[in-house]
Order: sequence, then structure tokens, then C-alpha cells
Amino acid sequence: MVILGKMSPKAIVEVWEVTEDIFNKHNILLTRQTLESLVDEEQLNLLLQELNAAVGSSTTTCIEGG
Repeated sequence: MVILGKMSPKAIVEVWEVTEDIFNKHNILLTRQTLESLVDEEQLNLLLQELNAAVGSSTTTCIEGG
């Protein structure tokens, strides 16, 4: 499973606890709002790369919805 912008920080941390430090580093609160609504597009792309690297997931190993 790959972490996507339509997911919320709270839901992500519930599944992958290791990501909490990344959200703290970027001053992103653990809310139920989607990442897309919390950060701008450029920051979102970098954040998603960092989060997915931390959990060992990437778009090359996973497809959306599956």
C-alpha cells in the first residue's frame, strides 16, 4: 500500500506509527483532513516521497486502489 495525498495524517499514523516523526518534523498536525488540503502541491510531493520511503512503499511497487 502506498501513502496518498487523499489520506489524513491521523489515519496514516494509525497504520504506520513511524510516520509520526515525519509529520512532527514538518509541523503537520495529526488531523482527519487530507494531506492535499493541508499542504501545497510541491510540499505534498516531497512529503509523500519521504513518508513512503519511511514505510518502504513506492508507486513502483504499489498501484492506487490495490
